[in-house]
Amino acid sequence: MEGILPLYKPRGMTSHDCVFKLRKILRMKRIGHTGTLDPEVDGVLPICLGRATKVAEYITDAGKTYEGEVTIGFSTTTEDAGGEVVKSKLVEREFSRDEILACLANLTGEITQTPPMFSAVKVNGKRLYEYARQGIEIERPSRQVTIYDIELLDERQCFEGETISFRFRVSCSKGTYIRTLAVMIGEELGYPAHMSDLTRIKSAQITLEDCITLEDVEKLTAEGSIERVLRPIESALYYLPKYEISDKLIEKVKNGAALPIPDEFINEKGPIVVETPDGTALAIYQAHPLKEGLMKPTKVLKIQENS
Repeated sequence: MEGILPLYKPRGMTSHDCVFKLRKILRMKRIGHTGTLDPEVDGVLPICLGRATKVAEYITDAGKTYEGEVTIGFSTTTEDAGGEVVKSKLVEREFSRDEILACLANLTGEITQTPPMFSAVKVNGKRLYEYARQGIEIERPSRQVTIYDIELLDERQCFEGETISFRFRVSCSKGTYIRTLAVMIGEELGYPAHMSDLTRIKSAQITLEDCITLEDVEKLTAEGSIERVLRPIESALYYLPKYEISDKLIEKVKNGAALPIPDEFINEKGPIVVETPDGTALAIYQAHPLKEGLMKPTKVLKIQENS
């Protein structure tokens, strides 16, 4: 079995919990997810089965969309609703809709984020959350991420109260921490803040409406019809340039042969999907690091049947 399973991850489970449960349901080991969702976050978690695990990184790279809520007035250790209060400051003024919109506009585009202490980023061989659980705070490397769009999902013209909460929708690049974005929104407005709710509604081309639950997977597997909900490997590569080869070259590509770079891709820095005339992805190629004018496979997706 191979393909991409559009899974809905419920709250209270880690992404690894979902993979562990799927291995038992599907009775297969080669399963991987495409970007960790925190236990208290629900939503889209594409799961790669079998040979589709080779393209997991391309789903991760394709960007994600979330709907969430930020609460202004206090911050927490984990930057979300599950942590202990670190700093609080009663909101003593009103914010106009225009002020909130201007704040969100200021955080659109390329921004610099520092990963939260309660995150899976590794520093000196240890996950940050391991340090955090020991009460140790260490210096974390900042990273550049891209916020493609932030939309305010609140019709109010005036925002007031001792704490202020409002919902938003954000489309962003890989590596973005929405918890940290919520804290940054608060900083822009001059108050401590945290992310009080979050759902991932889209990952690559998979939306919340496309997803099925673990219970659905169990039922479909028992019926022998799970494969009908799987998406092909090619669906993960939709945004990459495609190079269609002739039937004569198919076996060479399956064997991992280098190919001349076609004229139309001579300036292409990123990966190129080499495919058959019927649209079957055979391999992912990139410019050869040592031989000018040639490209070599970084991943062979279809191998010779007798190999």
